[in-house]
Amino acid sequence: MAVLALCSSDQSLDVGKCVLLAVVHDLAEAQVGDIAPSDGISKQEKRRLEAAAMDNIVNDMLGGGVAAQKIRALWDEYEAQETAEARFVKDLDLFEMALQATEYEKAYQGKKQLDPFLESSIPRLRHPEVKSWGSDLTAERNEFWTRETTNNPEST
Repeated sequence: MAVLALCSSDQSLDVGKCVLLAVVHDLAEAQVGDIAPSDGISKQEKRRLEAAAMDNIVNDMLGGGVAAQKIRALWDEYEAQETAEARFVKDLDLFEMALQATEYEKAYQGKKQLDPFLESSIPRLRHPEVKSWGSDLTAERNEFWTRETTNNPEST
């Protein structure tokens, strides 16, 4: 997500802060795992697991010092979704999920169709630039599936 943040042309965003928010968001996921909608874990449980992971990182691993508190403040900002940067990074998280699903479909040469990942992400995009990326990804994916079903009717 941090690299995607660097790709933004939105000058109203503090891109440096977006990069930091993305990295910190990924810290909790690195410990808990990237929980997908298909995993059957409620949003409340996902938040609890990620909060526990962040507590572990900030308090146990980093000892609660100044750097730890900066990381905690960034994570809290992301979770609150009250700043333009936090909302943008949330969109990047959703977009990245759709992008990964599309890449997996291609890697499996059309033998797996991962619609739920795209259906739970692309429609939720809010930032205009990320929505545009989502539209481009959807078009690319549709072209892929059109080719797959034309060349390999058993792919669907």
